[in-house]
Amino acid sequence: MADLFDKFDFIDQIQKNHMLSLPVHPLGARIEEIYSPTEAKINGKRCHMLGTNNYLGLTFHEDAVARAVAAVETSGTGTTGSRVANGSYANHQDLERDLADFFGCKHAILFTTGYQANLGFISAIAGRDDYILIDADSHASIYDGCKMSDATTIRFRHNDSQDLERRLARLPKDAAKLVVIEGIYSMLGDRAPLAEMTKIAKSHGAYIMVDEAHSVGVLGKNGRGLAEECGLEDQIDFIVGTFSKSIGTIGGFCVSNHAGLENMRFAARPYIFTASLPPAVVAAARANLAHIKNHPELVEKLWRNTDLIYDGFQRLGLKTGPEKTPVIGVQMPDVESGMQMWKTLLEMGVYVNMALPPATPNGICLLRCSVCAALSEEQINIILAGFEKARDICLAKGTVAA
Repeated sequence: MADLFDKFDFIDQIQKNHMLSLPVHPLGARIEEIYSPTEAKINGKRCHMLGTNNYLGLTFHEDAVARAVAAVETSGTGTTGSRVANGSYANHQDLERDLADFFGCKHAILFTTGYQANLGFISAIAGRDDYILIDADSHASIYDGCKMSDATTIRFRHNDSQDLERRLARLPKDAAKLVVIEGIYSMLGDRAPLAEMTKIAKSHGAYIMVDEAHSVGVLGKNGRGLAEECGLEDQIDFIVGTFSKSIGTIGGFCVSNHAGLENMRFAARPYIFTASLPPAVVAAARANLAHIKNHPELVEKLWRNTDLIYDGFQRLGLKTGPEKTPVIGVQMPDVESGMQMWKTLLEMGVYVNMALPPATPNGICLLRCSVCAALSEEQINIILAGFEKARDICLAKGTVAA
């Protein structure tokens, strides 16, 4: 009988190459204590965190913590039901109103995770005889939403507006079409060419959706994402996002001015068949969303730190993504080099994400870094010094190319 686990051989492959002889490896990193948004104890080592997606450092925001505690005390630890059953609390509806207000939209719908926001919205919005056009580097949740849909899915080359236009031009003019792109792509940190792609999509009668998961709280004067940064908010049909990055909790959402968004409540299976967000999470999300709205200087602090870290990596000769954003992918020549560099950084007290294929574009190996506004200049100097030492150690061992 065939073994169902034969295809899951990633750890075996690493062991064969003697890479898991390391005392610690990225698949077994254990976060034992969390001291702040920027420091934690990992496998017995106190580390500076450069791999959290906690862009604005709001996971310990006092108001959010206090409201979360109060929500547990008054409403319990969970809803035990979906929004269409017993899980639609007043605070869920209040958070949807907060989201609509934050983005200047008429409608908002909550999902239990950001992954489910893409999965639920995309699978429900497009059906048979419709077309979904997605960037080749789209997040797995976008791909899976397309798989669940009855629509025809067409990939276009990453950030290639001309390829998008060629593919749109081949489609029936009267067919319903949805173009899906991301504000900031999560591995290399590059923005989508939104202005150009929006113009192309509209010229072919297509709707456009932007996944702002990594750009809410990051781009735009008020932190509303790439659509705000580009001045295109009134032209974007749907914005999908998550609370698990800048907003510092968990959950997902979609906002739009299209009244038809409300129909998703009766069509999106991840919305209908998943228990709704716990009261504490909703309370914390509302507090942090309000804080972002009232403190745009947080975004400015994030970008000051981004300048320091990105420019520091450039001075060290590290190969980074194509443009400066708080998502910084440091490219490694191969998996073994990446594993060794990751381990050395951890020994230096610096934690980053090890990003490996197939989760990465073009099969590259990345040390994926995400900048936090709460990092102090002293911490950033320690992080850069750690990268310099780790680079030199790995170069001496011959595991990182100069």
